[in-house]
Amino acid sequence: MPVLSNILSYANDIRLLALELCYRKRSSHIGGALSIADVLAVLYGKTLNIAPETISDSGRDRLYYSKGHACVALYAALALRAFFDREELLDKFTRDGAYFTSHVNHHLPGIELSTGSLGHALGVSCGSAIASKRLARSNIIVTIVSDGELDEGSNWEAILFAAHHQLDNLICIVDYNKIQSFGNVSDVMTLEPLVDKFRAFNWSVDVIDGHSVFSIHETLERLKVERSGRPKCVIANTVKGKGVSFMENKIEWHYRPPSENEFLKACSELKGTL
Repeated sequence: MPVLSNILSYANDIRLLALELCYRKRSSHIGGALSIADVLAVLYGKTLNIAPETISDSGRDRLYYSKGHACVALYAALALRAFFDREELLDKFTRDGAYFTSHVNHHLPGIELSTGSLGHALGVSCGSAIASKRLARSNIIVTIVSDGELDEGSNWEAILFAAHHQLDNLICIVDYNKIQSFGNVSDVMTLEPLVDKFRAFNWSVDVIDGHSVFSIHETLERLKVERSGRPKCVIANTVKGKGVSFMENKIEWHYRPPSENEFLKACSELKGTL
């Protein structure tokens, strides 16, 4: 498996490819894609037991990517691990009739669930986790949710369900970048005290730097083997637009694609980070 220095490079490549997709196809949600790149790099570079040749293995680890609007990050992560062809992705992303839709599409190799309407994937992952436990499988089920998505009541139903059924093979990662579609999370619908809320629902909780591949890796490696009888929440503190100075913590990058000059500047910044 790649060493952590290679994971840093992988995360940077995810950001660069995600930017190129948004620039070429005039697509949105680059801010949320950049915030989750480090987590995806650790998951597909180190943590998850899944590869292009094992995508149909019933005992595989599974990732349910609930923030489907930030599809370019997941598409980039998978293309760079040869789940599908990078050039095909660049050519067909958002093309009419293609499976590379602007929200993640389960018809593509490596994607477990089509998402985009927020609040659905955690419930589905609970079903997957309870099935795995009943079949005595040792795989893990990972769900990535956005922070604003936690406004959806369906998530809290799933959080109750997971604790009641002691789904300790389930890890929910919150991309806590503090900005949602209409403003700061704290202004739109505050989540705090988020740690206390998950713990009150009988989940274990880890709070990490979502841009430290060491912290992400150490936490996930520990949680994937831990069986405490409680589902696990990882609150990953992240920065919307991470890695590109003029995109960081700016709500407009939830919506707009970069211009040519912005794209070139962003690529220059990212290529200078390693």
